[in-house]
This record gives sequence, C-alpha cells and structure tokens, in this order.
Amino acid sequence: RMYPGQIIEYRVSPLLGIKTKWVTEITHVVPNEYFVDEQRFGPYTLWHHKHFFSAIENGVAMEDLIHYKAPMGALGSLFTPLIVTPKLEEIFNYRTQKLTEMFGSYS
Repeated sequence: RMYPGQIIEYRVSPLLGIKTKWVTEITHVVPNEYFVDEQRFGPYTLWHHKHFFSAIENGVAMEDLIHYKAPMGALGSLFTPLIVTPKLEEIFNYRTQKLTEMFGSYS
C-alpha cells in the first residue's frame, strides 16, 4: 500500500548508460484518484510527478502531470528537448507497453 512519506529508491541510466541512484518520496495519496512522487535525490534539479486515475468503461485511465527541470542550468535547458524529453518519452512508452501486456488494451 502506498502512503505519504514512503521513500522509493531506483537505479536509472539517464545518460549514456551511466547508472545513478534516484530517490523519490510519495508526498500525497488520495486513494483511487491520484498520488504524487517528488525527487529527493537524483538526476533532475526538480521532479514533481502527479499520477491521476479515473474509472472508465472496462478499466482505469491513467494520466500523468510532470514538472521537471534538468540539471546544469542553461546547458541543461538547451539539452532538454534533445536528450531529456526523448528519454522520458521512452520511459513512459515502455510503461504503457508493460501495462498493456499485464492488463490488456482498452478502447
């Protein structure tokens, strides 16, 4: 069960396959509606990710609202559309693929 204050540790490879530690905290939970995770340590200067859930016919719809900032100031901002955004799209496409494999697709 997810709860506010829960700490989750990951190993991620955000750039060039170099592994780094990523620590997020679940800061808000409203069961069956949404939860929020925020970075405490990791590859971003800022990471705030709100996961929304809503009932739909034959399942559940999931929507994400993410606010993030790449590290390294102006240089990080310059590389965000070239490196960071495509990497995030890859991660969320992978998640969609895995959820579809586990639960099937919806129409």
